Amino acid sequence: MSKKLLLISNSICYGKGYLDHCAEEIVDYLGEIKDILFVPYALHDRDWYANLARERFNKMGIKLTSIHRARNPENKVKKGSSIFVGGGNTFRLLSELYRNGLIKIIQKKVNGGMPYIGASAGANVACPTMKTTNDMPIVCPPSFDSLNLVKFNINPHYIDSDPNTKHMGETRDKRIEEFHEEDSTVVVGLREGSYIRIENKNAKLKGKTGAKIFTKNKKPKEYKANSNLKFLLT
Repeated sequence: MSKKLLLISNSICYGKGYLDHCAEEIVDYLGEIKDILFVPYALHDRDWYANLARERFNKMGIKLTSIHRARNPENKVKKGSSIFVGGGNTFRLLSELYRNGLIKIIQKKVNGGMPYIGASAGANVACPTMKTTNDMPIVCPPSFDSLNLVKFNINPHYIDSDPNTKHMGETRDKRIEEFHEEDSTVVVGLREGSYIRIENKNAKLKGKTGAKIFTKNKKPKEYKANSNLKFLLT
């Protein structure tokens, strides 16, 4: 069975509400599925986060259940028909996925065809590692190895360098360059407002802002919305 993933750079776009910019895509992606399991581990206040997500998915006609209240999170994933991993701090998210024993069961379910939606940190952990996160290491997960549902890494909220800035800190491009000094995994700089939809062995860049793809020892390449990114899956 082909894997299905919707990997979203950000949950909120400027001037819009939570998931407003990708709500139509989510509904189309889930199709006849009308319930989803939410993973709110990336934020500290999980009750608040679950309520926020529940209200938004209710507007889409989708019933949302949060895993953080489950006595047996692993069974929740086993019985789930789809899963949404929300954004926040990637270190905390991955640490909690390990602590609750969810890495292997999520891998198994998604590899078996269960639709996966990840926003920001949730998109980050769908990758081989979380090493291209933007977040501070507020906790230490057992490993940086993530769900490995795709063979490329994502840098969410990717932002282009400002050629006129006087700021001397490292740009996002420089940080990805440093990553490639140690690792050869392709990195997708996914701008806010963009997302990658993967299904039926195809991958398409959607949204409005495009992406910049970084390959070790090569010049980064720009891709516009609606570009075919199938090459990332091989």
